[in-house]
Amino acid sequence: MLRDYQPADAEAVRRVALAAFAQFEQDYSDWPTFTANFAKITALSRTGEIIVAEDGGEIVGAVAYIGPRQPKPPFFDPAWPIIRMLVVDPFARGKGIGRQLTEECVRRAERDQSPIIALHTTPIMTVALPMYLRMGFEKVREAPDISGVPYAVYVKALA
Repeated sequence: MLRDYQPADAEAVRRVALAAFAQFEQDYSDWPTFTANFAKITALSRTGEIIVAEDGGEIVGAVAYIGPRQPKPPFFDPAWPIIRMLVVDPFARGKGIGRQLTEECVRRAERDQSPIIALHTTPIMTVALPMYLRMGFEKVREAPDISGVPYAVYVKALA
């Protein structure tokens, strides 16, 4: 089940975010700084909409949808809505939760009448990146590395 984030969800969302990225600890050159920044996922509720996924009453995933013309990293076009920090608890993977969260962001971009939606990701995300490509996202340019890990910007045209 997907629903909008509530402030009471903050600790559960942070826990899922940190668990989701734990497998990449060896890939990032500055893991403490990376995880400190990533743990701030709930701060995105100030400029965007956080969507949470529940399974059996437990939060097992989350994503931030940042609408058009809202503050976002400078490597994105300010007019684009973007998907940020999609996370799924490792114990809940393989159930389509990441895809459902992404599809909900696409619906919100369509609601906002945007012709495009964007995200940034990295090749080390060996599950997420192929999922995005299957969903029609295409690489448009490189993005700045994060703690030594290469990232790129992907966009999906909306009907």
